[in-house]
Amino acid sequence: MMKSIFIGFLVFAFFSCSGQPCEKLQQKFSTYSEALSKIERANFSFSDNVNTSKSSWIKNARFYSCNNQDGYFILETSKKNYIFQGLPIEVWEDFKSAESFGSYYNSFIRGRYKLILEE
Repeated sequence: MMKSIFIGFLVFAFFSCSGQPCEKLQQKFSTYSEALSKIERANFSFSDNVNTSKSSWIKNARFYSCNNQDGYFILETSKKNYIFQGLPIEVWEDFKSAESFGSYYNSFIRGRYKLILEE
């Protein structure tokens, strides 16, 4: 009896601590930190990252998508972190294979995509 209660508790704890489905992720956030926390905890059908060690400016880059068409692009730089919403997966794939992450970012991402914050 005690064993089945313990197993039930573990199952409950596992499912209650896991992220929400990405389809239920809100589209607007109050702050970047709230957005980052909720995005990183959500369950996406596709998530990917790229080794950015060849870049002197970009420290980390990740991509999360619900529909395998577009998604959230999280870019960590030496000075600031950015979240871009609605970035097409093709842009992510091109970013990953770019000779220069910084040049690709400046030419094809910067100013074209943004995270929507509530006012």
